[in-house]
Amino acid sequence: MTFKTVHINTLDMNPFTKIGKEWLLITAGTVDNCNTMTASWGGLGFLWNRNVATVYIRPQRYTKLFVDDNDMFTLSFFGRDFRKALTYLGQTSGRDEDKIATAGLTPYLLENTVGFEEAEMIFVMKKCYQTSIDPEKFLDATIAEHYPYKDYHEMYIAEIVNVYVKEQ
Repeated sequence: MTFKTVHINTLDMNPFTKIGKEWLLITAGTVDNCNTMTASWGGLGFLWNRNVATVYIRPQRYTKLFVDDNDMFTLSFFGRDFRKALTYLGQTSGRDEDKIATAGLTPYLLENTVGFEEAEMIFVMKKCYQTSIDPEKFLDATIAEHYPYKDYHEMYIAEIVNVYVKEQ
């Protein structure tokens, strides 16, 4: 499969659907040594004069080690045919098995990081900022319900360096 770069301003997508309903994969590492996780929380926007994405990773996730150890990572978006694979990748740890191979995905090198051949669209990301969610700063107490184990997400803000779409 081949991908082509497109300018982010040409994208016609609804981020609420793409992220919250269709999900995505956060992936970091190299083609030979990477890990990925499914995400349904995140955002896209404009900050510090850059196009950015915000992603959230719980501290126990194996993928967090790869994101922390690399300056770059990817966000890969898939068609609906991959819902079963994304569900599996969100429920299985790469510590325990080669979950990427089991899910039937093929790592794909992009700009010294890794996405997947089967993706419809891949954002190449460069980390800009990282912080831990602080429960003391919740203005709405009901948010704490998302953290019964007190495993507060790490928040990453990353610049969208390039957008790749699968060539038809």
